[in-house]
Amino acid sequence: MTAALSPIAENGLVHSEDVTEARRPAAVSARDAAVSLAGRTIWSDVTFDVQPGEFVAVLGPNGSGKSTLLKALLGLVGVSSGEVLVAGAVPRHGNADIGYLPQRHGFDSSARVRGIDVVRLGLDGDRWGIPLPAGVGRRSRLAAQRVAELIGLVEAAPYSHRPIGSLSGGEQQRVLIAQALARRPSLLLLDEPLDSLDVANQGAIAALLARISRSEGVTVMIVAHDVNPILRYLDRVIYLARGRAATGAPSDVITTETLSRLYGAPVEVLHTADGRPVVVGQGEATTYHPDLHAGHEPHLHG
Repeated sequence: MTAALSPIAENGLVHSEDVTEARRPAAVSARDAAVSLAGRTIWSDVTFDVQPGEFVAVLGPNGSGKSTLLKALLGLVGVSSGEVLVAGAVPRHGNADIGYLPQRHGFDSSARVRGIDVVRLGLDGDRWGIPLPAGVGRRSRLAAQRVAELIGLVEAAPYSHRPIGSLSGGEQQRVLIAQALARRPSLLLLDEPLDSLDVANQGAIAALLARISRSEGVTVMIVAHDVNPILRYLDRVIYLARGRAATGAPSDVITTETLSRLYGAPVEVLHTADGRPVVVGQGEATTYHPDLHAGHEPHLHG
């Protein structure tokens, strides 16, 4: 099986048993989509579908537009041509059906707000005033119940009442994931959530996101530099390079054939003894990524 390299040709045929599923809109879809910023085309002719409940990684070299794709889904960046849809609708800023965890560099150790209060901000952080004390009013009781559910979901109960600044990177990330899920979104977007975490915590957070995707039915899209901690959990990969995209199952996308087509030059995919993929450029492949002029090759860190 070969990964789809945008644009994708479809035969237009739908089997009868697929009609119900076909009528259900994709969690995220793009058709011949392009984004330009400051007169520069970031990517174009991008076509893909992400189905509800899938766990998807957005991969590619630095500067390929991975974070831009998330911003397009959030309604923060508009497409210059084609279309991008979220649950069948044009993206809009402030869509409560999307949970978002942006890039971050950790909390200062002096931050004293408790983890449980950080989660609560996901429910009422956009309202003026101080939340009602626990037990006062039906809304407050429901909010407290939801926060407790979220703390349990991310397994943060042992440290949820500690100051966020005193928590480890992995503990902070769990609290922030709970916050992003507070309003029961159907789509969770995470921009490089594994950066700055050690290997053990990368694996633990990846497993947590996979479990949330399966048990809660939430579509998870994660921007990542290192695919290895999440590889075994992924349903789909969107690989951006040279302003285009290759999409499909990881085993179909992260191949010599597919990435060579995407880069328009020879790219070799090697595998370590434990099966981890390592992507290396060859010959003219190194001319297609702007960061490569500094001497870096396109690769998935392993």
